[in-house]
Amino acid sequence: MQHIIDYITSIHWLFWLLVIFLIAVIIMFIQDITNRKSTIRNNFPVIGRLRYLLESVGPELRQYIVANNRDELPFNRGQRSWIYASSKKENNYQGFGSDKDFNDPGHIFINPAMIPFPMKPGHTNYDDPYFLPCAKVMGGGRRKRPFRPYSILNISAMSFGSLSANAVSALNMGADKAGCWHNTGEGSLSPYHSHGSDVVFHFGTGYFGCRNDEGKFSMEKMVEVCEKNDFVRAVEVKLSQGAKPGKGGVLPAKKITEEIARIRNVPMGQDVLSPAFHSAFSNIPELVDFVESIAESTGLPVGIKSAVGKMEMWDELAKIMSETGKGPDFITVDGGEGGTGAAPPSFADHVALPFNYGFANVYKIFQKYNLTDRVVFIGAGKLGFPANGLKAMAMGVDVINVAREAMMAIGCIQAQECHTNICPVGVATQNKWLESGLNPKNKSERFFNYVKTYRKEMLEITHACGYEHPAQMTMDDVDVSMGDNNQTQTLSQAYRYSKTPVASLMSMADLKNCTHMGGLGKSNKAKA
Repeated sequence: MQHIIDYITSIHWLFWLLVIFLIAVIIMFIQDITNRKSTIRNNFPVIGRLRYLLESVGPELRQYIVANNRDELPFNRGQRSWIYASSKKENNYQGFGSDKDFNDPGHIFINPAMIPFPMKPGHTNYDDPYFLPCAKVMGGGRRKRPFRPYSILNISAMSFGSLSANAVSALNMGADKAGCWHNTGEGSLSPYHSHGSDVVFHFGTGYFGCRNDEGKFSMEKMVEVCEKNDFVRAVEVKLSQGAKPGKGGVLPAKKITEEIARIRNVPMGQDVLSPAFHSAFSNIPELVDFVESIAESTGLPVGIKSAVGKMEMWDELAKIMSETGKGPDFITVDGGEGGTGAAPPSFADHVALPFNYGFANVYKIFQKYNLTDRVVFIGAGKLGFPANGLKAMAMGVDVINVAREAMMAIGCIQAQECHTNICPVGVATQNKWLESGLNPKNKSERFFNYVKTYRKEMLEITHACGYEHPAQMTMDDVDVSMGDNNQTQTLSQAYRYSKTPVASLMSMADLKNCTHMGGLGKSNKAKA
């Protein structure tokens, strides 16, 4: 008897589920047949909705089902898999040879030596295979608090507000363990940037964190930030970024929380404008004076960040620096490949040179004025892979900044929803529910592992080429495929210059014991 009752009950529930389903279909049919905005929904009621459903999940279907390991942009599956495996301390090797087409234009060939650099017991990197500091000092001999970065790989500018509090915390805690610096991005220094790592304070045209009530630059606020936070080791002035050079931005009032308003020193309930240009200076001589005034007031190295296009002002900057001895201590060249900043496709796809071309053009100008030893060059633009980073260093880069690669190390899946506030992994969102799924302690370990693996593999390739430090790499040590007739050229042939050797380069043992010129920064306590 009980079986009969259970059967009737189940039929009863199925009947009502079917009724609800039919009612929903009828409602959708009526909505679609009366819809005059969407032709597909009007012509094909209910069924036409499948088109929009497939369109919405299309990127995910292509990413996981359709595309092969080397198809996708901005980062293909092979690149993402290497970051994920490295950050999780999993096997990041591949078997049965490479699946890359070696004849593709731009493919990198690093030329190994017949006899590698001897790595023997007692050598610094034999005992510590992850130790890889910058070969140069920022502001050496010029600033009160010069700074030699402990790590050759560091976190690029990403603001709290663009990234969630948990994401920023995870990156900062991981950077502390790895000895990286953490660039604040233009959203100012937040509590989430303050878990122990060295910090580069970065600001743009909105002067967030160092602005007065009228939105103008305030030296008093700038000095206050640096004096209250001794882990701030350098200041970076953003002229432009690769994602949208020459374009300002608006922080809508609805996105401004009390916490963001307090950190950025902006009013509640009002849209906040970041113009396309600075109000503190309007030409290159004024920029140089502005940099010098910050360095004099804070005692810190000061640099600039810019995407690259027209070269006339770069030449003017180098000329003034050569003649006066003034100017930025470091220069961050941001590739036009874009980054974490959301931008119109017309900007992201077409404005500013990619990193390789942009950096080569800038370096050649500073080389002409004999300034390459005085300036620390920072490269940014998909350099978060050892071979790409080593190529950049062979071209003259001293330090590498990563943004999207750092995001992937803490869980980013390249959903490309950064501008929508619905990042599914809680990295680029202020949605508290989505953010809660990101555990800062766990993800900080993943970023730490990624940095260690990057530095270790870069060192291993460097040793294979017969050198002790990547800064010794020359432009003749790297070939690129030209695509035509399967020919290759060295970097010096392709970009028409040869890198100037780093005059101040010390041995790894001397770098490990470095105490002068600011030592290795606060993060020399980092453990391998």
